[in-house]
Amino acid sequence: MNTTIESGKTAAIISYLTIIGTIIAYFMNNDTKNTFASFHIRQALGIHITFYVLGALISIFDSWMISYAFWIFIAVLWGYGMVTAIQGEQREVPILGTQYQKWFSTIS
Repeated sequence: MNTTIESGKTAAIISYLTIIGTIIAYFMNNDTKNTFASFHIRQALGIHITFYVLGALISIFDSWMISYAFWIFIAVLWGYGMVTAIQGEQREVPILGTQYQKWFSTIS
């Protein structure tokens, strides 16, 4: 298990950086199919898609309170995912992590 985590840690961390990082990590993991990296790529992709979808919906409202709540929510999800990747753990992000694993189950 430790060799799986160590070999997939770089791709897992890169996946959280930006949506481009997620795409790069996906292709890095395409040959080796590391389960640790795949888990974090699914989580990161979910966070990035949530950011864009919720951002589009939030932009309709002209409220700084809604915007701050949105940014805090995304920052917590991103920070939690990044910290667990750095620590070598496979913990789903709060609230939506289970759904991300289901929705993006084809990413392996």
